[in-house]
Amino acid sequence: MSQNSLFIVERGGQRLDLYLASQLDREGLTRSRIQQLIRAEMVLVNETPRKAKCLLQAGDRLTVTIPPQVPSELVAEPVAFVTLYEDDDLIVLAKPPGIVVHPASGHNSATLVHGLLHHCGGLSGINGELRPGIVHRLDKDTSGVMVVAKSDFAHQALADQFKRRQVKKIYQALVDGKPTFQSGRVDLPIGRHPIQRKKMAIREDGREAVTNWRVLERFAQGLTLLELGLETGRTHQIRVHMAALSHPVAGDSVYGRKNALYLEMGITRQCLHAHTLAFRHPRTGEELQFTAPLWPDMLYTLELLRQAGGA
Repeated sequence: MSQNSLFIVERGGQRLDLYLASQLDREGLTRSRIQQLIRAEMVLVNETPRKAKCLLQAGDRLTVTIPPQVPSELVAEPVAFVTLYEDDDLIVLAKPPGIVVHPASGHNSATLVHGLLHHCGGLSGINGELRPGIVHRLDKDTSGVMVVAKSDFAHQALADQFKRRQVKKIYQALVDGKPTFQSGRVDLPIGRHPIQRKKMAIREDGREAVTNWRVLERFAQGLTLLELGLETGRTHQIRVHMAALSHPVAGDSVYGRKNALYLEMGITRQCLHAHTLAFRHPRTGEELQFTAPLWPDMLYTLELLRQAGGA
């Protein structure tokens, strides 16, 4: 049965989607899910469908219809990943490169979600049929540690930690070139590319994005291994920020540059790895930290670089 909610706006001036995101936070509804409801005309302002960017006025009456969760029709299938930890509320895993996290256009099978359903049977339903249990994600060719919610309770609690920036996210990346300094901080807003809609870009009107980096190792061939800490979690954040510094992630076919050295060093994908993830257990409050060792292909590349000598 559908759930209906009524809200009376006390103070005007706020966008419809942002207002509802603040009001429905406890329901575990993400801003993207709220925007889906708005597009489906399941949100009415004074009994009239409006767009997400509609500015509300004091006294406006909002009616929100939240449809019941539909059991996923995704067919479970075996997909390789490494389990680092699992209990009744969540599963922490190491995702291999080359695997898409959830179904999308052109990727209707063999995603991580299909593999998770095969592995544990059920996941949180908050993010809808195509993204069950998914609290955050990694790009297809990025390897490393992820947490997935098995219960709705865990999903809401984990989503809140990500929203409040209480989750520690550390990556390692092999980048093109030799940074002048040993460390730095990139504070550049990111938004959708104005022309190429599948890409992101540095934009003045974009959302806040902050990346901290430090050099772990320099190589004579002109590549550098970095450790990167994220203060925010924007789409393609590390890849866009490193490209903005003229040190794109090695092997990045979207934001990087061609380099004959890549093939010689065994680089066939973007050399980006989610190394460490730390958060509070949603039920017990215990501080947890998980590390996924570098994937074998990146280890192989680093060994070749080291054999050739340091910077």
